[in-house]
Formats: sequence, C-alpha cells, structure tokens
Amino acid sequence: MTLYMPLFRSCTTLKALHQLHAHLCITGLHRDPLPSTKLIESYAKMGSFEFAQLVFDSFPTPDTFMWGVLIKRYVWNFLFDHAIQLYHEMLSNHSHVSSFIFPSILRACSGLGYVDMGEKVHGRVIKCGFELDGVVRTALLSMYGECGSLDTAQRVFDEMPIRDVVSWSSMILNYVRDGQACQGLDMFREMVFDGVKPDSVTMLSVTEASADLVVHKIAKSVHGYVVRRWIGRSETLKSAVIIMYGKCGDFDSVELLSKQTPYCKNAASCSALIFCYNQRALFAEALNIFRVMRENDAELNSTSIVNILFSCSQLGCLREGKSVHCCVIRKQIHPDFDHLGPSLIDMYANCGRLGDCEKVFDAIQERNIVLWNSLIVVYSQNSLSEEALRLLVQLHYDGLLPDSFTLASSLAACGDICFSELGKQIHSLALKTCLSSNEFIQNSLIGMYSKCGLVEASRDIFNATNQRDIVTWNSMASGLVQNGNSIEAISLLDHMHSVGLQMDKVSFLSAIQACSHLGYFEKGKWFHHKLILYGVEIDSQILSALTDMYAKCGDIKMAEIVFGNTSTRTVASWSAMISGYGMHGFLDAAVSLFLQMSTSGVKPNEVTFMGLLSACSHAGSVEDGKFYFNLMSEKFGIEPQLGHFVCLVDLLGRAGDLDSAYRIIKSMPIPASASIWGALLNGCRIHRNMEMIDDIQKNILELEPENPGYYVQLSNIYAEGGKLERFGKMRSMMKNLGLKKVPGYSIIEINKRIYRFNAGDKLHSQTKEIYRLLDDLKCFAEQQGYELERNSPHVVEHGSSEHRAWSHSERLAIAFGIINTSPGTTLRISKNLRVCVDCHTFTKFISEITSRTIIMRDLNRFHHFEGGICSCKDFW
Repeated sequence: MTLYMPLFRSCTTLKALHQLHAHLCITGLHRDPLPSTKLIESYAKMGSFEFAQLVFDSFPTPDTFMWGVLIKRYVWNFLFDHAIQLYHEMLSNHSHVSSFIFPSILRACSGLGYVDMGEKVHGRVIKCGFELDGVVRTALLSMYGECGSLDTAQRVFDEMPIRDVVSWSSMILNYVRDGQACQGLDMFREMVFDGVKPDSVTMLSVTEASADLVVHKIAKSVHGYVVRRWIGRSETLKSAVIIMYGKCGDFDSVELLSKQTPYCKNAASCSALIFCYNQRALFAEALNIFRVMRENDAELNSTSIVNILFSCSQLGCLREGKSVHCCVIRKQIHPDFDHLGPSLIDMYANCGRLGDCEKVFDAIQERNIVLWNSLIVVYSQNSLSEEALRLLVQLHYDGLLPDSFTLASSLAACGDICFSELGKQIHSLALKTCLSSNEFIQNSLIGMYSKCGLVEASRDIFNATNQRDIVTWNSMASGLVQNGNSIEAISLLDHMHSVGLQMDKVSFLSAIQACSHLGYFEKGKWFHHKLILYGVEIDSQILSALTDMYAKCGDIKMAEIVFGNTSTRTVASWSAMISGYGMHGFLDAAVSLFLQMSTSGVKPNEVTFMGLLSACSHAGSVEDGKFYFNLMSEKFGIEPQLGHFVCLVDLLGRAGDLDSAYRIIKSMPIPASASIWGALLNGCRIHRNMEMIDDIQKNILELEPENPGYYVQLSNIYAEGGKLERFGKMRSMMKNLGLKKVPGYSIIEINKRIYRFNAGDKLHSQTKEIYRLLDDLKCFAEQQGYELERNSPHVVEHGSSEHRAWSHSERLAIAFGIINTSPGTTLRISKNLRVCVDCHTFTKFISEITSRTIIMRDLNRFHHFEGGICSCKDFW
C-alpha cells in the first residue's frame, strides 16, 4: 500500500482520483481500511463529499480513524450538521471513539452554537477518560467560549492540571471574542506571571483586545512587548499590530509599519492596511491597495476580501466589487458565511443590485443566522419590509433560531408597514427566548410600537427599561414626535439632558421637529444653540430641519439665513425653504427659489411641488397653481398624489372656482379623501356658497363619520350663512354620536418660557390684567370701526356677543404678550385650530392700535398682522 501513497498525492483532479479508485477496486485494495481512508480524505479535500460518503458507506466496518477523517473533513468544510449526524451514527454503531475525534465534534457544536450538544460531548469525553487530554480540553475551552458560556470555559480552564500556551491563548481569545477586552488582558498578565511564554497566536488576541479598548498607551506597550520578545516575525501578527494602531487612530505608526512590510505581496499586511484606510474613510486609497495586490499576484484571503468589499460597498463600486467576487469564485475561496457571504450581500445592496444579493444568498447552501440577517436588513433598508418578514418566516420553518439582530430588524420592518399584529408576536418570541431585555430589541420595540401608533406600548417598554442608552431615549422621543406628542417629546429630551446624557444628532432632529410642530420659536433657538455648543455635525439633514423649524415658527428671515449657510443643498433643503415660503404665502420668493433649484441641477420631488402649490393657494394665484401642477407630471414625471390634488382644490376653492374644484375631485385617478372634500368645503365657506354643501356633507361624513372637526366646520358654515336650523341639527348630530369639539388653545413664548391659554381661561395669575387690557383694546377698536361678527358660530350658539367672543385663546395669548413684553416686540402665537373670523378681524385692529407685528400660526397657514393688515388678505 505504501507504493500507492505518491499516487494519491499526484491526483490533482477528480478524474485522476476516479481512475485510482477504479484501480484499487480492481486490485481489491479498496477493502483495506488504509486506502479507503485515504480515498475518503482525497475526495473530501476536492469537495466531492458525495463520493467520500459513498466510499465510507461501502466499507463494511469502518474503523475509528475512518470515522474521524470524514468527520474532520466535514468540519473543515463548515458542514457541521453532517459531522454531528455522522458522530451520532458512530455512537449508535458502538464504535470506539478516539480522542482525536472530539476536537472536530466540539468545533461543529461551536460552529452551530449547540452548547447543549457540546455539554453532552463533554460528558462523553469524561466517560471515555480523555478529560486530561490537553488537545481535547483546549477544544472544550474554545467550544464553550464560542457558545458564550464563559463561566463554564473558565471552570474547565481552572481544573486543568497543566496549562500550556495553547490553553492560555484559547482562554484569552474567549474573553476578547466576548467583548471583555479588559478580562482578556488580565488573563494575559496572569499567563506571563505564571511563567508561560506567549506565542504569536496569544499576541494576536492581545493586540485585538488592545484595539478594542482604543487606548494608545496600551497599544504601544503591547507592540513593545512583541518587539522585545521577538514574537513579531509572523506576518499575521504584524498585520494585527497595524490594525491595532489604526483603531487607536495612530496612523503615523500605521504608515511606518506598512513601509517595513512588503504589503503588496502579503495578504495579511494588505488586509491590515486596507482596514486602516477604511477606518479613516479613505475608501479609494483602500481600493488602490487592492489593485496593487492584483498587479503583484498577491494571495487573497477571506479577511482581505471582506475589507475590500467594504471599500467597494462604501463607494458603490460595482465593477470592483464584481471583480472581487470573481476572485472568490476563481480561487475557490469558501464563502465563510460569518463574514464573506454577508459582505458580498452588503456590497451588492449598496450598489443597488438586490437581485445579486439574493443570488449570493441562494448560492450558499449552509446558511447560518448571520447570513439570514444580512438579507433581512437589505430588504428592510430598501423598503421591502414584506420580503424581510417573509424571510423571517422562512428562517423559522428552516429550523433556525433568530437572534437579537434578527428580531430587531424584523421589528423595524413591522414598524415600516404598521404591521402591529406580527410585531406583537415577535415581541412574544423575544420574551420566550429571554431576549426581551436586550437593549437592541427594546429600542426596536419602542420604534415599532411608535410607528404603529401604539404610543402607550412604547411608553411601557421605555419605562420598563433599566439601562437606557442614548438610542433608547432617541427612539422614545422620535416616536412621540411621530405621533403628535411633541410637548412630551421636548419634556423627555429635557429630562434626558438633566440626567447627564448629551444629545446627539438624532436627539436634536427630534427636538427640532417637535419645535416645528408646536411653533416653539425660543425653544427651537435654544436647541440650535446647544447643537453648535456640543459640536454636533451640522449636515444638510440638520440644516433642512432647522430651515423648516424657523419657517414654521414664523421667522422666515432666520430660515433664509440657515438655508443660505447650507453649502450642500439636497432636494430636502430646497423643498424646506420653498415650503416655508409657501406656508407664509410668499409666492414670488417660492417661485424664484424653485427656478434657482432647477438651474442648480437638483431635481424637485413631491414635497417641492407641495410647497409650490401651497404658496399658489395662499397667494390666490390660480394660473401659477395650474401651471406647476401640470409641470410636475409633464416635465418631471411626478404623478400627482392626493396632497397635490388637495392643494389644487384648495386653490380653486379660495379663488371661487368651486365648479372646477368639484370636477377635479370627481375626475382624479385616486379615491377622494375627507381632506379634499374639506378643502372644497372651506372654499364654500369663504365665498358663502351653500349650493354644494349637501353633497359635500354627504361625502365627507361617509368617509370620516366620527371626526368632530368636520361637524364643527359644517355647523360654522351654517351659522355664518344664517342657516340656524341646519346649525342646530349638526350640533345635535355631534351630541348624539358622543362627539366633542376639539378644545381650542393658543401658545405664546416669552423669555424661553411657554405659556398656554385655553378658550375661556381664567386660571392664569394675570387673568385680571389680561381681561382688563382686552376691554381697553375693544374700546379703542370700536372707536376705529370694529364690530363683532354677529353670525359668528359662538354668537349663534351661545347668544352672547360679549363673553364668548372675548375669551378665545388667541386673544388671551396676545393680551398676555402685550403685558409682558416691551413695546414694539413681535408676538408669535400658535393656535391648534383655525382662527375665527371675529378674532382675525380684531387682531388686525390690535396690530394697528399697539404698533405691533403679530405672527399667528393657525391650523391652515401663517397670518402676519401689521398696521391693521393681514398677509392672508382675509382669505384663509
């Protein structure tokens, strides 16, 4: 048989091995255990496990060495399930288990995360008397460490009578891999004090621990130890030192070490240098290293490929990414699914090739949870939430147990499509698998429930979270803003600030959006100040939010300044400023900015045209509105959405072309909503047209029969039109349905404090002064020609022309502002409802009497009162 051994080594192709196999069968040597074992090993090395298994199955009584070779080869090729299945067959055949089989089986257990199976193998080790075998005990250390059972691993280590460099290195690696870098370094110190000399493998883990701690002094000490002990001859260790310095931000040392290493021909050094360039976001330079490697025929390994793929992913370089993928296929590098498979999926996703992501996923037969997670995340990030959730179900049917990352990604997908029922089921699964306390999952639960409108559930999760990091606070604040609870969101962020947590970009975005919703001008300025003070990166997203906030708080000049300071203007930046002009009714400014946007090469989107159409509507420019409505689809290919039709109907309604507005509602390609009928209803109110009211009422109450706002709007129109019977009937319908009018309130900010006034409010400490001032203002206004609107709803409903009219919340807020600010100070008022006709008229008189500018934001738009005139020209 010895004569055949060189023949096995010379078989470099499957065809040659088949010929040798046939020859052994003819000569009868295939019945000999040694050539059969060699055949199994040779077939497995070539990846032909079908023939390897065939040779094994055809042998009548495989010996322990034959079992061990096939198990080992399955493990080396990541076919862990096959290895464990073969191990069980071996036990059921009562075959003798040699010590060399256990390390392979333990590796299979750790590869699959089967700690229970690993414990059973541990029991078999003790039963077979191999518990003192150094190689087996080291394999046990690795298995427990990789499965996250560090306490058990430490116990096994402590019970070892003799601890060599391998066992120490394994234990240090366990701590480092578990994210316990300090404990790993403590183990290293114990090892040195114990007199065990570390080798290059030990120092690999030590450099990784130092890199994780990101402490430059420790990194220098570790490097010094490596140099003094002459350990650093390994290219892999040299590369690890380079990576360590890169993570610590010492790029001078990186450059110095790279010059000492022929990186263009060494995969490990190349990988380290590419990693460091990626750390500094120098992705193009990282790709240049890859090109030099190819020119010098440098060997590629899976680590260097993962780093190169990351560079391609960040740059969106599909061509280079495909080239790397070809290298993987050509060199037959196994797609190590913990790293390489997910990296390929990430690269193709960032290059916009979702189909290729799926092909990579389908091509990998042995898929672990990391690979599944990669594709789930890709689907979620590309608004394919249903596909992401389909993968979750498929993963479950395939018998895999989701981890915290799987559940968190799936919860995000549920939130994106408001699928609260499945989200609740995933929440239950997290509870059953004891993952509900995971911070990542808790934050995802808060986000999911918030997006589904279940704020109470989000609040319960937040309150039950003991360890709240910045992400937890941000998730809750963002959820509150999304659901219209902006006051609570600001209170939450203030509390976060008070407990010592510094706000980040996400916190400030939520804060700015909350101030936008509420019209909190002073508070918004305070957040802007803190944003600069904390040194938070002020990118285009932040600047767009600030532009929107200042515009919605009534300071259009400040919005213009922020927009002017935006160097990189995205479509969101332009749209925010155009929308700001729109809500203030500044049509000329909005159109001028739109033309600038077009010449700058930025393509407008749906939001841009919403701002333009809003400007046209508030300015009453029908021709401009029609022009931009048609331009949207004809030039830019943007199909009008419901919001655009609402703007157009609102524009035509304000202009008095109610018939055209009605025809648009009836002919538009999408179903009419209550909001678009509401826009037409508002047009009828402005022009006191009662002819369409019955039809509008029928449609609007069919669509939203429990919305009290529409009942109030209809009853107000009947009151203003003198239809008192219809007015009474509408209010009776509200009462019978148990609907209540939304209470009106107004907000004013003075000296960074927010004051809220409800209609009829008499609880304020300055109530007497407020009502006394209103009486005085009324006298002055009446002298100048002011008269109470006799057909206003509050007069019709309550029969009082005095009390109800003078206790509206906006009047109280204005009077309070006049009392508590110096003469000439601009007053900014926010009201949650549309300002009534009488209050609108009275505020014009106040602005002239007091020589004040009063900026009022109501439910529909901004009103700039100055010198007895309003910017809305009495159409709102």
